[in-house]
Amino acid sequence: MLELKNIVKSFGNTKILDDISISIQNSEIVSILGASGSGKTTLLNLILGIYKTDSGSIVFDDNDITNTPMQERGFNIVFQDYALFPNLSAYKNITYGLRNFKDRSTKEEVDSLIELLDLKEHLDKKIDMLSGGQKQRVALARTMVMKPKILLLDEPLSALDGVIKESIKEKIVTIAKDYKLTTIIVTHDPEEALTISDKVLIINKGKIEQFATPETIINEPASDFVESFILQQLKIKKDNIYKLFKTGK
Repeated sequence: MLELKNIVKSFGNTKILDDISISIQNSEIVSILGASGSGKTTLLNLILGIYKTDSGSIVFDDNDITNTPMQERGFNIVFQDYALFPNLSAYKNITYGLRNFKDRSTKEEVDSLIELLDLKEHLDKKIDMLSGGQKQRVALARTMVMKPKILLLDEPLSALDGVIKESIKEKIVTIAKDYKLTTIIVTHDPEEALTISDKVLIINKGKIEQFATPETIINEPASDFVESFILQQLKIKKDNIYKLFKTGK
């Protein structure tokens, strides 16, 4: 279990996160949802270990990791821009991290992941030959072969649309469930958060507005902000929101 306890973070005189406390169960998919500047990416970076908290603590499986260096936490992130190596093939990108950790994943495990993500026919291609969806799948595979304790995704669907976006959503859910992997997703898109997650954390100006299941958020919004944010972003009427959640369309 990942526990965030009374997290506070400021940059200069600007408080970005104010008293954030949540618990994320093992194998849960949790989306951190909010508008631009709400503090969601800062929270992701605190979990990863890029930033240090001003106060509060981060506890993973009963171990306080608040001051544990990023490389020792065992969490991995897929960045919004994929951060792939353009001079390497898709396969070499996927296996890049295994150069120094050869025992982390077997060849059979790597091949199985490649099969799951439908990448077999693209392995010899350079990155600039791949579509956005293919690049996203390569980035996911590269992260997964390192067997992260927690998978962090920063706006994983923002550059995708249509059928490709829905396909990647399905792949993320499949990976999380098949590998029993705690997955944390940063997004500004309520539809994405509501249709992919077990729970959604809604942040507004650095504070928690609601942390609950999609059903609860839809049927019992905790504040006027939650209700208006969801409705405005989705541009639908209130009585249609539950239908959208059920169909994912």
